[in-house]
Amino acid sequence: MFACKHHQKEIKSKSKKVLTQKKSDNNGDKTKKLSNSELIQEKLNVSEREIRNNPLYSFINEWYGVPYKYGGCLKNGVDCSCFTDILFEKVYNKKIARVANDIYIQSVKSEIKEAKSGDLVFFKINSKTVSHIGVYIKEDFFVHASSSRGVMISNLGEAYYRKYFFCIGKIK
Repeated sequence: MFACKHHQKEIKSKSKKVLTQKKSDNNGDKTKKLSNSELIQEKLNVSEREIRNNPLYSFINEWYGVPYKYGGCLKNGVDCSCFTDILFEKVYNKKIARVANDIYIQSVKSEIKEAKSGDLVFFKINSKTVSHIGVYIKEDFFVHASSSRGVMISNLGEAYYRKYFFCIGKIK
């Protein structure tokens, strides 16, 4: 078995940006919520055009905010492994396993410093096996279905994800 845990030390948050959930309108009212596209633009520092033209960003925009549901595989509720499975099928035209640990076994492990958009991010959260998965986007950001907040973009530099990060993998 490939030992990945040592890569944890290499994670350095390249972005200290904290996402704001509200946006001022012309009247100075700060109660307007950001759209999915605005959230993605702010988080990843990309344009609306990039979101439309990049298949990964477009997919994230379509699914952002979908609630978490254990075993779920639909837009009314999805878990992390099914979200990753659907993303890989739609964006990369690749079929992968349905369970996070099986996807880990199926992947080719790599160094965090070599991570590229579309690589897999594996976590061992209070488990001896991989129990959570996401898809690397860029600059330590990844998309995943969080059990507490649904489909979202997070950063590997955040304390919680640094604590449980296990490995980066690629699907050939």
